[in-house]
Amino acid sequence: MSTSDQDQSVDTPIPAPDAGAAAETEAEAETETEAETEAEVEDRRLTPRQARRLRIALSSVGMVAMAVVLGLRIASRSSVLVVGVYGLALILCGIVIELSRNGRTRLGSWLLAVGLVAAIGSDWLLIP
Repeated sequence: MSTSDQDQSVDTPIPAPDAGAAAETEAEAETETEAETEAEVEDRRLTPRQARRLRIALSSVGMVAMAVVLGLRIASRSSVLVVGVYGLALILCGIVIELSRNGRTRLGSWLLAVGLVAAIGSDWLLIP
């Protein structure tokens, strides 16, 4: 017997190793599941580089779409107003691409959304 075993009285119960280990294991499991869910949420978020690339891709697609619509509208009805509205939309898409390249993705997102809605609204309201 070691000295530490001799210091304990005979009447005191020795705790079962399974009960303490089980409680610690449950606490560790809860902590691990919370950490895993937080990691999954963080994995779903875009990194700044991914957000910039996504915004650049969306702006490029918007620019191509506006160019196609501009070509179709000029073919059907040649008007300075058509060129003005869709030309401004093309310029806006280029500005959003540059903003995204410089890390201003939120500003670019709002500008792209508001600008394209304004261009489509102008087309619907102003151009016969």
